[in-house]
Amino acid sequence: MIDRGEGQAVPALYRIADATRLLGMSRSVLYDLIRAGRLRTVKEGRTRLIPISAISEYVALLEREAGR
Repeated sequence: MIDRGEGQAVPALYRIADATRLLGMSRSVLYDLIRAGRLRTVKEGRTRLIPISAISEYVALLEREAGR
């Protein structure tokens, strides 16, 4: 968990299913983003996880692309 201040803690790593809900995307779209290198992941054993920092980076990427 990462402390975001004021007693709020968020997970540092998200499973694919949790990231789909967080980003409002389907599982297949999320895997397409991972394959395209637009969303960074890590593996712990056989489990693929998405760091909260990677989610933030992806959202920032979308904002930059929207500003073009």
